[in-house]
Amino acid sequence: MKLKLKNTPEQVELVKAIGSRDTTVSREASEAFAAFLGPVIQKVLLTAGTASQIYVDSEFDEDDSPSYPLDLHYGEGEGYVTVWSQHMAGGLPTSQVEGMKEVKIATYRLDSAVSFNKRYARRARLDVVSKAIERMANEVLIKQERNAWAVVLKALAEAYTNSLNHFVVAGANGFDLDVLNKAMTLNTRINESFSGHTPIAPYSNGITDLYVSPEVKEKIRGFAYNPMYTSASTTQALPDNIREDIYRQAGMANIYGVNIHEMVELGVGKKYVSLFETLAPASESANSSTDMFSLLNIDNGANDAGGTDWTAGSRDLAIGVDNSRGAFIRPVARQWDSGGDGTFRALPDEQFNMYGSRVEKTGFYGFLEEGRICIDARAIMGVIL
Repeated sequence: MKLKLKNTPEQVELVKAIGSRDTTVSREASEAFAAFLGPVIQKVLLTAGTASQIYVDSEFDEDDSPSYPLDLHYGEGEGYVTVWSQHMAGGLPTSQVEGMKEVKIATYRLDSAVSFNKRYARRARLDVVSKAIERMANEVLIKQERNAWAVVLKALAEAYTNSLNHFVVAGANGFDLDVLNKAMTLNTRINESFSGHTPIAPYSNGITDLYVSPEVKEKIRGFAYNPMYTSASTTQALPDNIREDIYRQAGMANIYGVNIHEMVELGVGKKYVSLFETLAPASESANSSTDMFSLLNIDNGANDAGGTDWTAGSRDLAIGVDNSRGAFIRPVARQWDSGGDGTFRALPDEQFNMYGSRVEKTGFYGFLEEGRICIDARAIMGVIL
């Protein structure tokens, strides 16, 4: 993420005032700059991360205790449901069984603090100030992404619906149209009504987004020039017009109506795949004693396309999400004294003002309060590669 301050006379004068040796002038300028800083970082956080594409914001008043009504997601006949959330930043997501009522959501503060020498401010070094702001936004964003994807991966690892785990396993060819087709079929089976019938009003639009590693995206680009068949059991080739579209687009961004998103955190031995391996439960469900990795090694019934054993650091993972459900919730506090409806608040770092001119530094402290929760695991499934 890259941020850059505009070089305007007003901006330059404000930054120079921050570096003033007059404590009163410096503090007033720092407060004015912090008021400008909060909305900028808030906007960046809403657009820069990958998790923001999955989670739906649910704002609440600061110092309030957020909750969410489960009956908005589940029809009559469900005795209890399981939700996944964290109780502290960086903590292990937990699956919490709830009755058909409002579930209380644990939230936590994500913060960052940056500082720089006042002489840079007096010289109007906007590049240095920009880098400090950039650093603050990046630190909060990294914390957000780690906590958000931990909940997604925990829900995926433990999800078990209609006697099915939420995985399709690719065969020796890796990612192809056949395995995506199987994933879409599995998603339909997972989203049966609670009575085991076709829902009157479909609960799901199916997989809307698929998050894949750069290696899988490379395979998709290869559809344009490698032999690719529409089914694993036929020799019907992929139509030329589709192959031409892939070639012109340098790799499809959409297949079967599913949006493809590339993530460097996915891939063999990469950050989120390793996190998934850590979060995978000892058993498939409370009613099964099957070890998770044995389950994936795999005899997964009709969903298994073959493939080799899963051992830690040897397999890739693609994550499918149904964003039409709104199953992933991000409760976030409104900081009323940060401009009325802001969720990120920035303040001058008072530790530098305490000692006046003895400390030739200035800085800012920023924070937000949020939580992450998966209300309905039927909105997520995985492809083991």
